[in-house]
Amino acid sequence: MKTQTINSWGPRSASYWLTAAVVAGIIFLGARFILAPEVGAEGFGIPLVHTREALAYGWIKGIRDIFSGIVVLIFLLIRNPRATAFTFCAAIIIPVSDCLTVLAVNGPQDLTHLLIHGITAMYMAVTAIFLFKAKSN
Repeated sequence: MKTQTINSWGPRSASYWLTAAVVAGIIFLGARFILAPEVGAEGFGIPLVHTREALAYGWIKGIRDIFSGIVVLIFLLIRNPRATAFTFCAAIIIPVSDCLTVLAVNGPQDLTHLLIHGITAMYMAVTAIFLFKAKSN
């Protein structure tokens, strides 16, 4: 009798939890931008001026962050590493763009925020490699 091996990607996989950490983080950051846009902007690296228009941009960024997290979360929940990997790869453009935006606005002296966005992009790239190597159900 042949035993069937269970080889499904999911909560027992490191790449699953590496991805889940990013999902939780981006949803948290999005919620922070909606609930406290000025605090979110400080954390991003580009402070907001306290105007209605500036706060609106914070809310706009917040809902986009939450949407990004939910998209990846859906692929995590259905345990599809391939779709998660492709989505995660596409999403790398976000921290890269954030890093370039901070560089353009604050210059190279804002090393802390440049590293936050840059390391996030690298983390996502490494995690995407693990996701592509994961076997689906």
